Amino acid sequence: MADFPQSPDAIDASWLSSVLGKPVSEFTVAPLGEGVGILGLVTRVTMTTPEGTETLIAKFQSPIEGNRDIANLYSMYQREYIFYTEIAPTLSVRSPACYYAAYDETTKAFVLLLEDLAGYRIGDQITGCSESETEAVISSLAALHAATWMTDDFAPIERHNTENQIAGMQAGLGAGWPVIAEQFSSIIPEGLDDKIGALTEQVPQLLEGITRDPICINHGDLRLDNIFFADSQVALVDFQAICRYAPEHDLAYFLTQSLNQSLRNKRDWVANYHAALTQHGINYPLETCRARFKACTLYFLCYAVVIASALDLANERGQRLAETILTNCFSALVDLDALSLID
Repeated sequence: MADFPQSPDAIDASWLSSVLGKPVSEFTVAPLGEGVGILGLVTRVTMTTPEGTETLIAKFQSPIEGNRDIANLYSMYQREYIFYTEIAPTLSVRSPACYYAAYDETTKAFVLLLEDLAGYRIGDQITGCSESETEAVISSLAALHAATWMTDDFAPIERHNTENQIAGMQAGLGAGWPVIAEQFSSIIPEGLDDKIGALTEQVPQLLEGITRDPICINHGDLRLDNIFFADSQVALVDFQAICRYAPEHDLAYFLTQSLNQSLRNKRDWVANYHAALTQHGINYPLETCRARFKACTLYFLCYAVVIASALDLANERGQRLAETILTNCFSALVDLDALSLID
C-alpha cells in the first residue's frame, strides 16, 4: 500500500508540512482547469505558510479506472516519476521544479508536488504561437535531445516501438478514421482516404525506423498545451509520454500539429533545429534529419486521427481543436509529400 496520498482528498496539512519542510497551517485544493490531466488528476494547492500564501501543483493518478488502465498500460505515471526524480536534474531545459515525488510499484499510484509556473502563460494549439516562440521551443528541444543523445541511463524509459504502442496506434487509426472521414471530409487531402488501410499496416515499419539509432529521450507529447511561455523563455510540462525516439519525433509533433501552415513554411525549421543540435556537439547529418522528420510527420497522422476523433466534437472548443490539429497535420503531409512514404 502506498505510503503517500493517492488523491487530493487524502492530503492533510501535516503531510504537506513534512514533505515540504515547512509548516503549512491551512490549504485548499482545486482542479487546475477543464480538460487538464485526462490521464492524471492535476490540481492547484493554495497554502498558508510562514512566508505567506503559496501555491503549487499536485498531480495524481486519474480517478477514472479506464484512464488509469491506459496510463498504466503505457507506464505513464512511472515515466513521469522517473523524469522528475532522475532526468530533470541532469538537464538545463526548463521544467517545473519538483518539491516531492513518489511512485508505488505495486499499485502504480503516484504523486508529484510541482512548481506553479507563476509569470508564465500556457500555450494553446488553437491560438498557435509566434515565430520567436517557435525559436525558443526549438532551442529547448535541441538542448533536451543533445543532453540525452544515445544515453544508456534511465533504463525504464523504452524505445517506443513496443507491441502496446503499435497495437494502440493501429487500433486508434482504424477506429478514428471513420469519424474523421465523416466530420472533416472537406479538409482531407485527395487520395488520403484510400491510403489509410496501408498506413495502418505500415505502423510497425514506421515505428521501427524512428526508434532506430541514433535516438535520444523525447518529451513525447510536445504540443502547445504542454508548453509555458514567459518572454523568450519556455518551460515544458507533462512528461508522462517521455520515450526514446529519433529526435525528429518531438520536432515533427510540434511543427506539424501546433504551427499553422504559414508559420511552418516561413522558415526552414528543420535546418534551424539541426543547427541548434549540432551546436551542442552532436554529429548528425542534415539529410538524415530531414528524412526522419518526413517519416515522423507521416507517423503523426496517426496521432492527429486518434486525438481529433476522441475529442467532444459537439463542444465548440473540441470541434475547433480537432479542425486545427487536422488542418495543420494535413497541410504538412502535403507540403512534405509525406504520403508518398506509404507503400
